[in-house]
Amino acid sequence: MGCGGTIFLKKKAGADIKVVYMTDGSKSHSRFMPEDELRAIRVKEAIAACGILGVDEKDIIFLNYEDGKLIDSQETAVHNVTGILRENKPQQIFIPYYKEGHLDHVMTNSIVVSALRICNINAMVYEYPVWFWFHWPWVGFSGERWEIKSALKNTLSSWFGLRLLKDFRYSTELASVETIKRKALEQHQTQMTQYISNPEWITLADVAKGKFLECFFSK
Repeated sequence: MGCGGTIFLKKKAGADIKVVYMTDGSKSHSRFMPEDELRAIRVKEAIAACGILGVDEKDIIFLNYEDGKLIDSQETAVHNVTGILRENKPQQIFIPYYKEGHLDHVMTNSIVVSALRICNINAMVYEYPVWFWFHWPWVGFSGERWEIKSALKNTLSSWFGLRLLKDFRYSTELASVETIKRKALEQHQTQMTQYISNPEWITLADVAKGKFLECFFSK
């Protein structure tokens, strides 16, 4: 979601891209299906989405740490990421924003930064927002109780958007790749559709009445 357009444009320009998935996605809708089944589906979705963006399956790495519990695997994760960095020697690295508000995203940032220190690789690091957008004025204070609570918390912690002006200094123009990005995102059917016919199955379009999802196509 956070840098799909950038991935596509990088591949179009001939860049060598590696995509690393830190967690297995097994908890996103685990009360509706077994975690092993959901984990397998999420892998297929990731491969399909990356394919739309031009990334071959051989260039996708799944570390498969338990969804929601990356904080419990920091040491192992730093070791594994260090190995990936040493093998690929990237010039640029894209990771979730350090003030994301989503613990796995925050931990991913911390793990990669720690691994970089160990490797002593001089790479440019870019941070992209995902759940950071879940605050006013990008989403309003309406909807389910958890949405209102989360949006209010995020808004207060971000100084009403002032952090955005301080930390976010680059953007990618998505007008030319919006169709591709939407098609890639559609491959994540467990997130984009009511995969199982149950009114409680939440999709990304349900979050903040669709305003959250549209944040990813505004630049």
